[in-house]
Amino acid sequence: MLPFTHQQFTFVFALYNGVVWPLQWVAQAAGIAMLAMALWPSPGRDRANVLLLAAMWLWTGLVYHVGFFSLINPAATTFGVVFVLQGLLLLEAAWRGRLALGRAAGLRRALGGSLLVYAVVLYPALGLWLGERVLDLPAFGLTPCPVTLATLGVLLLAGGSARAWLYVVPVAWALIGGSAAVLLDTPQDWPLLLAPLLLVVVAILDRRERQAAATAA
Repeated sequence: MLPFTHQQFTFVFALYNGVVWPLQWVAQAAGIAMLAMALWPSPGRDRANVLLLAAMWLWTGLVYHVGFFSLINPAATTFGVVFVLQGLLLLEAAWRGRLALGRAAGLRRALGGSLLVYAVVLYPALGLWLGERVLDLPAFGLTPCPVTLATLGVLLLAGGSARAWLYVVPVAWALIGGSAAVLLDTPQDWPLLLAPLLLVVVAILDRRERQAAATAA
């Protein structure tokens, strides 16, 4: 049971989007840049990609969760702290150049690319197609669910260079935020519920590949 109604949730989104307008267009442009940099990875582009993600987690934690979502949800402040923590972890990864986006192959690469494209392009397009007003849409880069999907995509594209702890907060929010697909009638959030299951499949396949390589050696 949620501590707020669907009408309250929609009102907070509209209020938030109205206050930060037109920053949504800046964030969307940053998303397109992230897609381009992921297609042509390099150490510099990878660092810029991760820095953009870190900024999105910090903004979403401090401004969206603490500044707005806390108006209707007492847990939002805790969410904000956790989002800031994830942003700091990504900042550290960018600073040290830990994530190399050209490392993935096969299913991992396909899934990572698909999640990133969905978060940046299809997520807002689906909301508009379903008849939502622009100011009612969860904006890419400025709200939790699209940021989470994009982050899971980038981490998958980074392959083995992405440490396990970088997945913890995004997977946790995928389960929490994904419940909005049912409880708040936001169909564009359905992939959040599916993403953790797909990550398990990827992890199992990775383990089998390592075992096969060890046996062959």
